[in-house]
Amino acid sequence: MTETDAPRLAQTFAEAEDALLSRWPETRLEPSLDRIRAFVDLLGDPQTAYPVVHLTGTNGKTSTSRMIDTLLRALDLRTGRFTSPHVESMTERISIDGEPLGEEEFVAAFNDVAPYVGMVDESEAHPVSFFETVVAMAYAKFAEAPVDVAVVEVGMGGTWDATNVVDAAVAVVLPIAVDHAKYLGETPAAIAVEKAGIIKPGSVVVIAEQEPEVAQVLAARIAEVGATAVREGVDYGVVSRTPAVGGQVVSLQGVRARYDEVFLPLYGAHQAQNAAVALAAVESFVGGSEPLDAELVHAAFGQVTSPGRLEIVRQGPTVILDAAHNPHGAEATAAALEDSFTLDPLIGVIGVMGDKDAEGLLAAFEPHLAHLVVTQSSTDRAMPAEELAEVAREIYGEDRVTVVPRLDDALEEATTLAEEGATASIGTGGVLVTGSVVTAGEARAMLKRGRR
Repeated sequence: MTETDAPRLAQTFAEAEDALLSRWPETRLEPSLDRIRAFVDLLGDPQTAYPVVHLTGTNGKTSTSRMIDTLLRALDLRTGRFTSPHVESMTERISIDGEPLGEEEFVAAFNDVAPYVGMVDESEAHPVSFFETVVAMAYAKFAEAPVDVAVVEVGMGGTWDATNVVDAAVAVVLPIAVDHAKYLGETPAAIAVEKAGIIKPGSVVVIAEQEPEVAQVLAARIAEVGATAVREGVDYGVVSRTPAVGGQVVSLQGVRARYDEVFLPLYGAHQAQNAAVALAAVESFVGGSEPLDAELVHAAFGQVTSPGRLEIVRQGPTVILDAAHNPHGAEATAAALEDSFTLDPLIGVIGVMGDKDAEGLLAAFEPHLAHLVVTQSSTDRAMPAEELAEVAREIYGEDRVTVVPRLDDALEEATTLAEEGATASIGTGGVLVTGSVVTAGEARAMLKRGRR
């Protein structure tokens, strides 16, 4: 099948997956909403059938969207959630009521839109991409469900992101830093211009704490379109946080009220911030002046999960998976390791994508890792392990870097180093697997199958 052929209806999940992966990949961008607008127009504009909470930012989108989803469901609202990329299965990208579509449901969602793909291909200068197709699948599925509210995470940027054919009731802007510089810009302020594109007339904009130059860009966009700002540190925020077994206890100042001693089963100050953003987003969506029920807030946050985000997947030694893939994310993960874990030695297994700032990411983890096992995931986008090792040796030194190209072998090597090091130091060794969502996801699948 060529990119411009209309995909055949799929009989199995593997066929649907193959048809989607044959389209333009997520990393191939052509800045235009023309294709996705034509696509959803043919589908009857399903994205207008429900209100939307739309999230952008450099890091934290998936965790925050999962928190928003959980809070909204606690309010007895039926939710749809679109996130990307996936950790293990493509089905994770589209969820209804907090649960990813089953493989049969995913195939049905693909088949619902497949007949229209060729029509859009023929009418546009460039073919419909993988990401545009999955966005259309999600929007159509949410309308079919039907959902009371959709929680939608941008894929990259904002203005030209395929998700941005919605006019969100609530726009959420998480911290903005440099990532995808080739596509979005070399500075946080330049990137903020692109991400501010999800802010629409009349929307409420929940803004996480930002660098001053980023805040100025967002304020200008808000004023331009007549939106309303809700700002961290002014209208809401984290009052306090204390690391605890299995996560942390936080006190959050919401837009309507303060919620104390809330247990959040996720690690790190960045997740406490994400929780505050999620709370403010839900309060803004609900509107009115009454606070949310405190018991509901406590119960909802206590149920939150975020796979692949400082996720403990094994004990003896402890193996932690984290999807940090840029310096900003790595710094947040490193800070969480410092305040929430006592693992000695901690061995890193790191595989990154070829277009990422590997040096910045490796440098953020250097003070926390006793040894680094450099590896690579199975995707063609992965930086070759030996190439990554050249960067790592400059930061960690020759003696602290081992190159193991196969991820399964790298996990085995790191586990052995953690066990041997723990014996020598009479401590509790651990392994951190990080560097990309793909690396974390592939390791998660291996470990779930019982492989080291």
